[in-house]
Amino acid sequence: MSGLPLGPWGHIAWVTLVIVIVAQVAQRMLRPIVLRVAGFSPVLSGIVRRCDRPVQLLLPLAALQLALQGMPGDLEGLGTAQHLIGVLTIAAATWMAIAALRGVADGVIALHPANVADNLSARRVQTQTRVLARIGSGLVLLAGLSFILMTFPRARQLGASLLASAGVAGLIVGIAARSVFSNLLAGLQIALAQPIRIDDVLIVEGEWGRVEEIRATYVVLKIWDERRLIVPLGWFIEHPFQNWTRRSADILGTVFLWTDYTLPVEPIRREAKRLCEASPNWDGRVCVVQVTDASERAMQLRILVSSAASGPNFDLRCELREGLIDFVQREYPLALPALRARLDRQAPAAAESIAQ
Repeated sequence: MSGLPLGPWGHIAWVTLVIVIVAQVAQRMLRPIVLRVAGFSPVLSGIVRRCDRPVQLLLPLAALQLALQGMPGDLEGLGTAQHLIGVLTIAAATWMAIAALRGVADGVIALHPANVADNLSARRVQTQTRVLARIGSGLVLLAGLSFILMTFPRARQLGASLLASAGVAGLIVGIAARSVFSNLLAGLQIALAQPIRIDDVLIVEGEWGRVEEIRATYVVLKIWDERRLIVPLGWFIEHPFQNWTRRSADILGTVFLWTDYTLPVEPIRREAKRLCEASPNWDGRVCVVQVTDASERAMQLRILVSSAASGPNFDLRCELREGLIDFVQREYPLALPALRARLDRQAPAAAESIAQ
């Protein structure tokens, strides 16, 4: 190789190749050690895993940036090369910062798993972590793009020339992007106040569903029939909605039955209690049978039962409804709702005498 006529850029190319190879080898050798050291902390482990690929790009770029600083200042094209390496270094650093934020989010979520019986605190932490991580990633990306634009002199001049019209431009952009900004602010408010969290059970626009995702501008609800309802974040700030798991997942459910007045209520109470005790969906708190209404034809029975969550409560109500109907049909068949009518046998004879 010493006999090849290499110019300054030929030497730079060889130096670049050596730097890239050394950086890649060093990264691959140090990666298992760093992972083992960070293994005691889920947060550090998440950061290391997320930053693996950005580091592979950032290390050689940073080394090249240092190597180019030692080159002669009068070398043709050196400024362009330094500027290009600088832009790539800023982009790689921005990528690594975003990856680090996501690694922190992964570690915090791993420390607060939601697959436990009492996951209220875990869902609160996960919601805040996901929303704040997305907002932070957006801010880091915006800062990285700003730093890259600042490396171009013409871009700085363009920004200075547009400064005079910033008021009008800001007004136009603000009006055009009002809904976007409102959703972003709503996302920050939801992350802090937490009217909704991941895995919360909500009633939105008459639909029952669980919060599957909370994005920067919208929320994804998984409806009970596997559909997905997409709701803008601003909607939750401006409209009322039901949150069945705001404080806890415990819930009360009702079953209504219309029966005849001849049905005794006490056997229904005993049968409802027996059905609840036999069901794994009952949490043992509430099982009450009451007469809540009475019309000229029938009386209404309300069976109030409790469960640990809305899903088991729905199944429990279905079990009670089926079991009690079967019980009434089997034990008190004449107590089902009936329409009574009185047939007066003297009515036709009276009508005939009047006609004569």
